[in-house]
Amino acid sequence: MNILYEEDGSFKVGSIMTDNTTSLQIESLSGKRSKIKATNVMLHFTQPEMADFIPQAETLAADIDVEFLWECCPPEEFGFEQIATEYYGHKPSSLEAAAALMRLHGAPVYFHKKGRGHYRAAPPEILKAALAGAEKKRLALALQTRYTEQLVNFELPAEFADHIKPLLYNPDRNTLEVKALEAACAATHISAAHLLHRCGALPSTQDYHLQKFLFENFPKGTGFPAIELSNWDELPMGASNAFSIDDATTTEIDDAFSVDKQANGNWRIGVHIAAPALGMPRDSEGDKLAASRLSTVYMPGGKITMLPDSVVEVFTLTADRVCPALSMYIEVDADTLEILNYESRVERVHIAANLRHDTLEPLFNEATLAEEKLDYPYANELTLLWHLVQKMEAGRGKSDNNMQLDYNFHIEDDKVSITTRRRGSPIDKVVSELMILVNCEWGKHLAEHGFPGIYRTQQGGKVRMSTVAAPHQGLGVAQYMWSSSPLRRYVDMVNQRQIIAMLRDEAAPYPKNDTALYATMRDFDTMYSIYNDFQRNMERYWCLRWLQQENIDEFEATVIRENLVRMSGIPLVFRAPSLPDKLPAHTRVQLAVTGIYLIDLSLQTRYVATLATGDGIETEEDAAELEQTSAEASVTVETPLAPAGETAC
Repeated sequence: MNILYEEDGSFKVGSIMTDNTTSLQIESLSGKRSKIKATNVMLHFTQPEMADFIPQAETLAADIDVEFLWECCPPEEFGFEQIATEYYGHKPSSLEAAAALMRLHGAPVYFHKKGRGHYRAAPPEILKAALAGAEKKRLALALQTRYTEQLVNFELPAEFADHIKPLLYNPDRNTLEVKALEAACAATHISAAHLLHRCGALPSTQDYHLQKFLFENFPKGTGFPAIELSNWDELPMGASNAFSIDDATTTEIDDAFSVDKQANGNWRIGVHIAAPALGMPRDSEGDKLAASRLSTVYMPGGKITMLPDSVVEVFTLTADRVCPALSMYIEVDADTLEILNYESRVERVHIAANLRHDTLEPLFNEATLAEEKLDYPYANELTLLWHLVQKMEAGRGKSDNNMQLDYNFHIEDDKVSITTRRRGSPIDKVVSELMILVNCEWGKHLAEHGFPGIYRTQQGGKVRMSTVAAPHQGLGVAQYMWSSSPLRRYVDMVNQRQIIAMLRDEAAPYPKNDTALYATMRDFDTMYSIYNDFQRNMERYWCLRWLQQENIDEFEATVIRENLVRMSGIPLVFRAPSLPDKLPAHTRVQLAVTGIYLIDLSLQTRYVATLATGDGIETEEDAAELEQTSAEASVTVETPLAPAGETAC
């Protein structure tokens, strides 16, 4: 005797070896013997042959009209043999009973299982809803299949047009579009970004990286709401005429300088910082807006400002205007250039000129200083400042042999040019040393008056932010705060509020242990790191574009450590796995380009030759680049990655 039984949700057949009433010993078609419970047996049969039973029953089941079978069902629970009798109109054969069982079992929408071999017809309203759901699912699956087929053929489905950003940057795996995209990626063996790019969904590879950054950090866009500045008291007029030194494209001019001869023969050097804190007190609309962005974002060819143009226009130190400023005046001995005293004021300052790097640097540099050429505007003032800052730098214990290069990216008509300028030039040194001076002194004065501020400290090689004044070993100063770029960094604006309150003998806007100060410090540190990473990524992008643009097939590179190398001439650091093992640091090698991938920001190369063996000694610049390539690297630079000339101290 043979049986049809249910096991693990499916039907099987076997021949009875032993019947123990509650259990059976059976032998399957394969000859395997096993024990099953008697309650699992659906029916007994002798014909047809055991091997043919299930295939023939399935064929019969396929011919049963499910809707008619449902209409034949009684409202109460029933057994499969009962409904088989009703359907066929006679006592069913073993095959007919098995066919009815399989049809009932295979249509759970129509028939709800109530036990082994027992079912109940779905109520009409429930069946209607279930059928609608099944149809919806079928249509969705068909749509998903169409999407996948189009994507595999590198055609963008029309329905994808409004979903590109979430598909790329925040995919929801429950949506048809993402499921179809993942299936197409699996079929084509390329990533979602590469696939959508092949389909024409990305305007450009540059746009892919920019939009990813904006999607994650500026979900509401980069525009500004209208804000109203607070009124500030009438300020006294300063007696000096000031000038700024900035890159040609700088619009947020934070700092300017003045040089005046005093009646006693000494020099009075003025450092004037734009004062947006006057119009944006704590918790004002402008303050909340600046706090939401925390910093200006830089990238080659553009930037996203921290403040609206309308606000920048009010406070930027533009030539031929009188501007509100936070000023520090330094009395300097005319003969020794020793700093004799400091005085800080909140005042109005006349900005006489905005000097620009591109026109100033050919006139004001080491060569013209050595030759004492003074045939350009502000030559005497700049020369005096040059001698002063050299003395200030030496006083910090720092040398003047900085050979590190800064790189300028100029983007025009989708073409990039990359130029270099040595960091530590007279222009850089004048600006940076005077910024270090005011940031140190204002930090010191705040601490002496019991006003908390946000400081940058470095001890044991680790740079961190703190609300307590502490040494910065890298700069060689007792304390250092950011307060000289309030148009471009929110921390500087916060510190400026504290300085102005101190000078006016007012209560500190941020008292000691104010949680807002700690929150600002934490949020700024996080976002500043994100912004810097974005700028580095976009610089890397344009370096790769430059390689393509110039049709570079081979180039020289310098080993930093192991297979990490730095390309000569542009700021591109990458890994070259094909290098021979154990090449010492500063070894020069020749590499051939084998692949440039703009979406992945990756460069593949092949080792060609060793040009010169290095000394194996890692420099501070090497260490910095190694740290930047580490996943755990922290930001240790003391300036934002701004375009050269946009003073960041």
